[in-house]
Amino acid sequence: MKTLKSFLFGMALFLAVTTQAQVSVNVNFGSPPAWGPVGYSNVQYYYLPDVQAYYDINASMFIYQSAGVWVHRTYLPSRYRNYNLYGGYKVVLNDYHGSRPYNNYREHSRMYGKGYHGQPQRNIGERPQNGNRNGHYERHYQPKKQPSHNNGNNKENGNGHSKNGNGNGHGNNGNGNGEGHNKKK
Repeated sequence: MKTLKSFLFGMALFLAVTTQAQVSVNVNFGSPPAWGPVGYSNVQYYYLPDVQAYYDINASMFIYQSAGVWVHRTYLPSRYRNYNLYGGYKVVLNDYHGSRPYNNYREHSRMYGKGYHGQPQRNIGERPQNGNRNGHYERHYQPKKQPSHNNGNNKENGNGHSKNGNGNGHGNNGNGNGEGHNKKK
């Protein structure tokens, strides 16, 4: 019996010494966007002076005022649909670690007004070649509602901008009259 107790004690001691306890702490900083500036790994927010908005890297969301209220959206408002995120200056908020960077908006907008450019910045990634005709990226902007102009026709025979370039209204297949507005590749 004493031998069995000694054996079990020895096994327990052996397991305690050889087993390593692991503690994993996951801070989970989000991946910065390709249009973000190079060289900042532990930052949560950018301030975008040209559009008077913030970008939350962890949530991949823009924060801006809409009707006097700060909102979190995955896109910028439609008034900035031609804004080039790759070309615009990003103020990196190294010293802010809360959840409401807009509490400092008055100071940020005073220090970094529209058109502000500090030290030259390089982007993390390259500008994609599949942007729209102005080189801007529609997925970052609030979609603008398009009026319907099918003159009583169904989607297939509308008079308008068409997917295949053969129409003069807003039909999907553009079986209307005239020249379409499709890009030639």
